[in-house]
Amino acid sequence: MQEIATALQSLPLLTLGVLASLVAGAAAGVGALPVLVVRSISVRQQDIMLGFSAGVMLGATAFSLLLPGVEAGTGIYGGALAALLVVAAGTLLGAAGLWAIHHYLPHEHLVKGAEHVKDTVQLKRIWLFIIAITLHNFPEGLAVGVGFGGGDVNNGLTLTIGIFLQNLPEGLVVALSVLTLGYKPLIAVGVALATGAVESVGGFLGAGLVSLATYALPWGLALAGGAMLFVVSNEIIPETHRNGHDTAATFGLTVGFVLMMALDVGLGAV
Repeated sequence: MQEIATALQSLPLLTLGVLASLVAGAAAGVGALPVLVVRSISVRQQDIMLGFSAGVMLGATAFSLLLPGVEAGTGIYGGALAALLVVAAGTLLGAAGLWAIHHYLPHEHLVKGAEHVKDTVQLKRIWLFIIAITLHNFPEGLAVGVGFGGGDVNNGLTLTIGIFLQNLPEGLVVALSVLTLGYKPLIAVGVALATGAVESVGGFLGAGLVSLATYALPWGLALAGGAMLFVVSNEIIPETHRNGHDTAATFGLTVGFVLMMALDVGLGAV
């Protein structure tokens, strides 16, 4: 792994952030491929997979975003207290920003249905799904971009692998949801791939932000972390607990969290 990190360090940080977020986002399309053969899975299985995704996101937030943000801020701002205050403020701003987007943009939850939509005839449900998953995937791409933009290639690789794994089950769930609307399997895979592609936009913005100014690194890490925390708490966990499969989904979340922790520790040690 260290050889890979060394080879990647020769690339511009902005390029790394965009390419890595593209790879991570492509996992949504890869995860959707089973719909070409399997047209449905149980709600319990969907809840477990979404719980796994939530666990990976929580692990990435803790081990690859917020803790590195405090560590970087301690050196940049001259003390742990200042770094903690910056990361805390950034986390709250990231969560508030995504709340504002959720509050004012029409979107659709996988279970609750349409929200903030007055005319679902004019705004087809398929686009509501795309908007919803875009909201989920953007902060993930932002996190990957920030991870590389800060110059820590190992941290960027950890985030990329974690988000890639997290996007696999999410892409499958999205594709299956699209199938229920009557679309063909290839279109369902294409939609899942498209929702993952937006991560490259977040990757570009995240890498660009922290590449321009060193002091922006803790802010970027915290903003991405806060946005991901909001997605997990406001969207994914409530969805997985709505059908009576909360225990199974919780174990899925735990496995995802532990896997992300192992990736962070393992890749950092290699």
